[in-house]
Amino acid sequence: MNNDFENLPLIPLRGLTVFPNMVLHFDTGRKKTVASLEQAMINDQKIFLSTQKDINVEEPKKEDIYEVGTICNIKQIIRLPKDNIRVLVEGLQRARLIDVIENEDFYEASVQAIEELCDNNEDVDIKSLVRMLEKQFRVFAKLTGLDSSEMLMFNDETPENLADLIGTYLNLKYDQKQEILQTIDVKERLQKVLTFLESEIDLVKTEKKIAVKVKSKIDKSQKEYYLREQIKAIQEELGEDYDSKKDIAEYEEKLKKMKMPKLVKERLSYEINRLKSTGSYSSEYSVIKNYVEWVFAMPWNKSTKDNLNIKEAKDVLDEQHYALDDVKERIIEYLAVKKKANSLKGPILCLVGPPGVGKTSIAKSIASALNRRFVRMSLGGVRDEAELRGHRRTYVGAIPGRIVYGLKEAKSNNPVFLLDEIDKMSNEYKGDPADALLEILDSEQNKDFRDNYLELDIDLSDVLFITTANTLDTIPGPLRDRLEVIEVSGYTYEEKFHIADKYLIPRQLKENGTDSEEVKISDNVIKSIIENYTRESGVRNLERTIGTVIRKAVSEMMMKDKKHINITMNVLEKYLGPRMINYDRAAKQDRVGTVRGLAWTAFGGDTLEIEVMTMDGSGKLELTGQLGDVMKESAKAGYTYIRGNAKKLCIKDKFYKDKDIHIHVPEGAVPKDGPSAGVTMVTAMVSALTGRKVKHNVAMTGEITLTGRVLPIGGLKEKSLAAFRAGIDTIIIPKENENDVKKIPLSVRRKLNIIFAENIDDVLNNALYGVDSNEN
Repeated sequence: MNNDFENLPLIPLRGLTVFPNMVLHFDTGRKKTVASLEQAMINDQKIFLSTQKDINVEEPKKEDIYEVGTICNIKQIIRLPKDNIRVLVEGLQRARLIDVIENEDFYEASVQAIEELCDNNEDVDIKSLVRMLEKQFRVFAKLTGLDSSEMLMFNDETPENLADLIGTYLNLKYDQKQEILQTIDVKERLQKVLTFLESEIDLVKTEKKIAVKVKSKIDKSQKEYYLREQIKAIQEELGEDYDSKKDIAEYEEKLKKMKMPKLVKERLSYEINRLKSTGSYSSEYSVIKNYVEWVFAMPWNKSTKDNLNIKEAKDVLDEQHYALDDVKERIIEYLAVKKKANSLKGPILCLVGPPGVGKTSIAKSIASALNRRFVRMSLGGVRDEAELRGHRRTYVGAIPGRIVYGLKEAKSNNPVFLLDEIDKMSNEYKGDPADALLEILDSEQNKDFRDNYLELDIDLSDVLFITTANTLDTIPGPLRDRLEVIEVSGYTYEEKFHIADKYLIPRQLKENGTDSEEVKISDNVIKSIIENYTRESGVRNLERTIGTVIRKAVSEMMMKDKKHINITMNVLEKYLGPRMINYDRAAKQDRVGTVRGLAWTAFGGDTLEIEVMTMDGSGKLELTGQLGDVMKESAKAGYTYIRGNAKKLCIKDKFYKDKDIHIHVPEGAVPKDGPSAGVTMVTAMVSALTGRKVKHNVAMTGEITLTGRVLPIGGLKEKSLAAFRAGIDTIIIPKENENDVKKIPLSVRRKLNIIFAENIDDVLNNALYGVDSNEN
């Protein structure tokens, strides 16, 4: 190796490697690279070229460039558009990169030339390698069609040059060519090139084989025969049997044995005959086969026998669910009529109620009581009609709808079919799924339901459809008209206690691998969890909290090696922390301008304080507390009623000119809305304007009209429970809700004084004390 160092302009190449004695051209446009070329032309036209390790690096450092490169002579420079330059170079000699010299204008490197003379050209190994290389390269040249004149270049080449020259002809990646370039030992370099050359020959041969195969497939007269033979050869090699005759024989045998409607049999027979005339290699074969298997999988004449023992069915419902008497009563009616008439179309029940009250589990219990299979399908987010009806077979990848999927899963034609979250469907340009449900749920139409994929009449009249929803408001009118609505309202305090004691705790003990002997939960703990740690209409969060307590108890038992643990109130607070729910409690004293209203929320009932303050001003009405549009309109309607009846209410005639009224509903961060706050707002305003105190033990609900009538409301049961929970003993409700009182649990109803109001005078007379002589 030459010990002399030389400073030369440097060009880091991207994805390109230059060998000695090699002439090639490349394009460049980097600013510093162009400057390096110009610097080389000023001197002796010599330049050092080395490859970048990563082609994405824009400003390479020494560590980004391979150590071995080539000293080249610039033969020609051509300027191209957009400041690009095409360079023609000739490789002169290998060189080693010693250092990259810091230079702002151009790349410059300190390099050391590498002497690579072969000391022993007579070495037998080298001679053998040279001969093998020449022989294999002739094979390569013949395969790739190299010009014979190019082969003359290899005559009388030295071994070291021969390896480099062949390396330039091979279609190698730049890092593989770099591997050849930085192999200094000639014998090792020859071996490396020979390995790459043989690999390239194999690749070229394979490519030619593939090309021949592709070309032969173009021959139309032989194409079908060739493909069939090829498939057969592949199947023989894999040891697999895809003989369509065997499939068809199985289908024909099954068709003879299965009981199904005549039209279905005829359609199946037609499709099986199509299979016979369609080759198994055809794409249509798999489509027809898939269709035939779907038709066979349908429960055309398979059904389960209903349990018509009414007492037994009632026992099953009572055992699996506490309370919910309305639902149980409707199911018992259905069974009784079916047993008496021996035929009855399935009703379309719609269980409506807040989350966690057990709507889905009720449906499972109904299936269990009837001895029917149970299928659940969630409609939440369904926005395409084809999800229910299926896709037509003309579409690629067509599949049946989810109704057909459900029947196949049930393996019977009379299951209990739960359509969950029917209020959460949406629609788009592909069709409204609610329209598809009209046919599915209509007892007059669903006898001949037709799925787009199967295109066969399917009898859904024996299916007992049950739907669930959180609210009826988002269900389209025509669909709602087909539903028999059963409200599943929230549970009372006592009902939650019994449900937790009878169902939730045993289930959670079992799921967590323990029993009531090891983990004992007192009644007071259950009541505390219900009252202080869960706030909901249903029992989903209650069960989740009970599960948390039991898991913590099991964990403590394992860590402290205890055999059993009693969960007391102190232990409960240690497990769950301070109580999380703080219910509004009734005020202990009568106040002016503050009235407690009753509200319905997704978690059940709640009480809501409304405060009114009057001030000297110009008659402004201000509303705060993040009220919705409905509550704002109630406030304005109430204000108008007071102005129109000021004299009767003993309010100054000109109050609307010199008094500002501010209505505020506390907890301003929580949005509030609903059509039942009218009477509460009027009572609060009248109290503030007259100085009459509001009875602290009274809560009210109802909407008001401009003439003072009190309109009916919904959610009376939940609102009554909320009042009872807050320690209120008197509630004022609309007269028209009198029939709903029976829905209030008897244990609560006995402790409440319920006052019915036809107009606002009834409300004011029962909620306000007499006129205070010091006020107004």
